Amino acid sequence: MPETSVSALTLYHTDGCHLCEMAAELLSAMQLNFVHQDICDDEQLAERYGIRIPVLATESGQELNWPFDEAAVKQFLGV
Repeated sequence: MPETSVSALTLYHTDGCHLCEMAAELLSAMQLNFVHQDICDDEQLAERYGIRIPVLATESGQELNWPFDEAAVKQFLGV
């Protein structure tokens, strides 16, 4: 999948989370640009995402909770 011009993507994660690492690898393999946001850097994010990470979010506020695969990401992004 070539790099797309989808809206800015954020992957909410934390260090040492193997599921988060899997999600980041998937997004990288799909050649999607995304920002890593460690939820431990912000108390509100930790409270919001603590038991849901990894979570992929768009700048418009849409969220895709784990587990997701390439097909689910494509559907989520409409590509």
